[in-house]
Amino acid sequence: MPAQAGIQCFGEPGSRLRGSDEMRPDMDWPEPGPDALTHSRRLAELIASRIAAAGGWLSFADYMALALYAPGLGYYAAGARKFGAAGDFVTAPELTPLFARCLAAQAVEVMAACGDEILELGAGSGRLAVDLMRELERLGRLPERYAILEVSADLRQRQRALFEAEAPELLDRIHWLDGLPDTLVGLVLGNEVLDALPVHLVRWQGGQAFERGVVLSESGLEFAWADRLLATGPLLDAANGLPAPGDDYLSEICLAAPALVHSLAERLGQGMLLFIDYGFPRAEYYHPDRREGTLMCHYRHRSFDAPFYLPGLVDITAHVDFTLIADAALDAGLDVLGYTSQAHFLLNCGLLERLGELEPGSTAYIKQTAQVQKLIQPTEMGELFKVIALAKGDVPLPMGFARGDKRHTL
Repeated sequence: MPAQAGIQCFGEPGSRLRGSDEMRPDMDWPEPGPDALTHSRRLAELIASRIAAAGGWLSFADYMALALYAPGLGYYAAGARKFGAAGDFVTAPELTPLFARCLAAQAVEVMAACGDEILELGAGSGRLAVDLMRELERLGRLPERYAILEVSADLRQRQRALFEAEAPELLDRIHWLDGLPDTLVGLVLGNEVLDALPVHLVRWQGGQAFERGVVLSESGLEFAWADRLLATGPLLDAANGLPAPGDDYLSEICLAAPALVHSLAERLGQGMLLFIDYGFPRAEYYHPDRREGTLMCHYRHRSFDAPFYLPGLVDITAHVDFTLIADAALDAGLDVLGYTSQAHFLLNCGLLERLGELEPGSTAYIKQTAQVQKLIQPTEMGELFKVIALAKGDVPLPMGFARGDKRHTL
């Protein structure tokens, strides 16, 4: 369409998800350079063409999928640095290697019962994979195969480079995959994977459910919101299965998450799926006070709720409905072995014991203590992040859920 060449879909940060212009996210971050802006504009033009091809309206799930995963252009498919102090956010594995050491203890237990294989979904910077494999090597329990399912060619290169720099002797055990293998055994690990799956936006008004999608403004130069009545289909079925949230209530429904759980369950012979992410059980997720949903964007360590801003340069996430994950697992024939906070899981896996191995008062001890506090404090990551274990076959109760199991809240 002719307007694409000049499309301004960076959605001035004031174009909030809720359609209000009175609040603007903090703009004191570094401005993107000319190349980054050109990259974002190319993605915006691609999205605009998809809106036109779809008849003028695109579901937000499709918009989010393009913004994050469009080949060569999406946030996770292109080359900008995303993780760590120089990126847009920091994940738990990058805070301290003690996170991976705790996961290694859980991995050893699962592999002893189910098979010496690990599959990591979306390995990010590669930090978790490197630290986990180094700890398993130290324990004398290296898996026969450590597979990484990674859709981004750029991230694959970064992961390989990290192994080459820090653990080159382990590279022969690392295998990068383009898709899920036909069969799985052992441990499947997903750290901050579910929050990056595309979500649909649903608004409840007047006893009816509407899907919120993306259109082009009348000028054709900006993205805008447009709601459509949900008349039939799986999204309406999912919306009708939720607690009645009341009028003028906007939230997310992720159809991709149960689909992923089912795909993994179909391939899993014996083993455990372990997901770590931020989120809530359903009763908290769709709480009456959370009437504007959980959708959030991240750029240069700032968080805001304007998903049209700088597409391709900004991460878009939503919290996880862990009841949805548990229900999908049961429907797929899996057992839900545990559900708890990240703090409980790490403490059960020996976090403090591993911290205690460092010399008290040393620089390393002081630094790691500060990072451990971020992992387990309720005001940091300790309570917001949850861990859920789904299993098939003869899998023992995982050590990470020995205390503090919260399955009753799902």
